[in-house]
Amino acid sequence: MGLPEPHPGQPRRADLRVSDADRHAVADILREAAGEGRLDLEELEERLEETYKAKTYADLEPITEDLPVAGKPPVAPAAPGAGAVPVVYGQGDESDSASAFLSNVERKGVWVVPQHLSVNAVLGDANIDLREAHYSAREVVINATSVLGSVKVTVPPNVHVIVEGNGVLGDFKEPSSKVPEALTADSPVVRVRGIAVLGDVTVKRRGPRPPKRTLKQHLGLE
Repeated sequence: MGLPEPHPGQPRRADLRVSDADRHAVADILREAAGEGRLDLEELEERLEETYKAKTYADLEPITEDLPVAGKPPVAPAAPGAGAVPVVYGQGDESDSASAFLSNVERKGVWVVPQHLSVNAVLGDANIDLREAHYSAREVVINATSVLGSVKVTVPPNVHVIVEGNGVLGDFKEPSSKVPEALTADSPVVRVRGIAVLGDVTVKRRGPRPPKRTLKQHLGLE
């Protein structure tokens, strides 16, 4: 059974990129099926190779569709619900940078994320908040470098984030499961790469920024 078609004007959900966790989940299904005698070793090797080459959900779905397994293979995210916050794509720079050298730098509010963003924190702090951001491309890359500094990247639930960085006497942290993904058909992919040397790069997932309160609201007059 194929993936449902998206609403007009939205990209096909089958074209969304899969994560390493998705590939590992399919690989586990294949190994279980081989252990039950549903696949021989040659078929297992062939399907595992296809699994780790898969780029999109459309690539993964056929690999397990003939296996009556208890677990379901990864499927593309459902269409956005009535309360979903839409993602906005717009024209922006192909590349840009934000650097904090013995200082602080911040990107937040409504801004356009370039396709490639370099973030450098050397004895400083960099805060990149994507909760109200627009995106110049369906997939953007944030290359974060922290040297005795701190880089913080905040993403909303409807963004698929892939963390590929390394820590050298430092920390490169993925989002916790406290706030789960809530992907939609138009969700962007944000890849966070780079290195943390005696510093940290932290990716956090948070809900939408609360609206600003007026003075009358603070005083209880509204």
